Amino acid sequence: MEVGVAYVLAGLAVVLVAHVVARRSGVPAAVLLVLAGVVYAVLPGPNLTLDPKVVLVVVLPPLLYAAALNSSLVAMRGDAGTIGGLSVGLVIVTAVAVGLAVHAVVPAVPVSLAIALGAAVSPPDPVAALSVGRRAGLPARLITVVEGEGLLNDAVALTMLQVAVAVAVGEGFSFGGALLKLAIAAVGGAVIGLAVAVVLTGVRRLLDDSLLDNALSLATPFAAYLAGEEAHVSGVLAVVIAGLWLGHRGPSVQSSDSRLQTRPVWRLVEFLLEGFVFLLIGQQLPTVVRALKAYPTHTVVAAAAVSVGLALVLRPLWMLLVVWLPRRVMAQRGKRPSRQPLTGRDLVALSWAGTRGVISLAAAFSLPLTLHGRDFPTRDLLLFCAYLVVVVTLVGQGLTFAPLIRRLHFPNAELEDALLRNRARLAAIEASLARLQQLVDAGEQPEETVAVLRRATEIRRKRYADRVALLSAVEDDELPADDRREAGGRLRRAMIDAERESLLDWRDSGRLPDASLRVLQRELDHEESLLPR
Repeated sequence: MEVGVAYVLAGLAVVLVAHVVARRSGVPAAVLLVLAGVVYAVLPGPNLTLDPKVVLVVVLPPLLYAAALNSSLVAMRGDAGTIGGLSVGLVIVTAVAVGLAVHAVVPAVPVSLAIALGAAVSPPDPVAALSVGRRAGLPARLITVVEGEGLLNDAVALTMLQVAVAVAVGEGFSFGGALLKLAIAAVGGAVIGLAVAVVLTGVRRLLDDSLLDNALSLATPFAAYLAGEEAHVSGVLAVVIAGLWLGHRGPSVQSSDSRLQTRPVWRLVEFLLEGFVFLLIGQQLPTVVRALKAYPTHTVVAAAAVSVGLALVLRPLWMLLVVWLPRRVMAQRGKRPSRQPLTGRDLVALSWAGTRGVISLAAAFSLPLTLHGRDFPTRDLLLFCAYLVVVVTLVGQGLTFAPLIRRLHFPNAELEDALLRNRARLAAIEASLARLQQLVDAGEQPEETVAVLRRATEIRRKRYADRVALLSAVEDDELPADDRREAGGRLRRAMIDAERESLLDWRDSGRLPDASLRVLQRELDHEESLLPR
């Protein structure tokens, strides 16, 4: 027990240090954690071996659900074709291409299990790419595409893996049967996820306790996943659909207290799970290389080369042939697409956002230990190929993604977002003033109260109108400094600090109970969170 606690504490310390170093150095935390795991793996002492069941049941649902909550269902609909092509079409093409190539260079690997390896390494895990892309200024539209792809591709890949393994163990195969199973898994998972979301939406409307609401939120991904798996459909897709629906409906069914708690709760869950997952990836090195001595060097090199090479090459080829070329042909024929097509630099950025993660490793580790009653002879080689794809994409693409984005010179997304947010604030303030006038016209309202509210709201409207005017006048694509706004924020922070010190003096002198102190501190904390950084 003590060893386990010490191991968790040591892992947490490494995660914290890696994130501090990442912020100061610009190196992605995912890369640092994987490398730290590799270093630990080669040192003497106990090591953790990845358990695919733990990853698929305990780790995957909350990570997918948290990502779905933060995604935009409206924005994803705008690029549904691109997202669907990447999460379904590219996954299938990658699985088949990698499988056939591995079987060609290592004939001892059955085609079905080679395709199972291809399915394992086909779905990108966008965590590392998005953490880098957001800091480097990746446009919001591309972030939405990468998020949407990452939400859906795991379900397709894992279903393909199950079909391939079923064929390998002798359950039979037909192309039509495989497509039917994939369709049933997808449709069934979507239906169950939507049903779970609708039920929980109704339950949430009845809850007036933010703690109960957040406890229900933490249980949701596991409920959706287990319901899907029990129905023999895609539990992964059930989690994604439930998260997308509840994230979309959350603003209208959750109380303000619940929303204030939900985001930090899920941010902490993501932070801890992702940190330990990347450490776990690095620690699998001894497991995947232990049995490689049984294979000739040229066999290992050939299998690894085609696995990694195709994983890297197929994505840009897909972006070129399936996304860019058809739209180019449409443009030449004078047909206008329903939405502004992705530009060349958009496609370059998306091509390099294909980092793999723990799902690929968990899928590879789930390959059967025996085949037809005997040991599976090439399983260790397939594990090594999957591991190499994960490490090469995480480290190689993770380190080069930010420089690539900077060289592509995307428009300043921060400026566009700031302008949009301030325009939305203005619209919301206009709506609040209109509602106030309706209430005044409908009946007697205290004049002094109305005057105070109107004056405070007019001050906010002028502040945001000035900000919109300043942002709209920018010509160099750089977010402008607002000296008055920043000075106001700085002064108000100093005043809030003084208020906190006064409250602590009251508490320390016995005039204010700790419970009341926490209520008042929370008020100040919320106000400070609204100030410009």
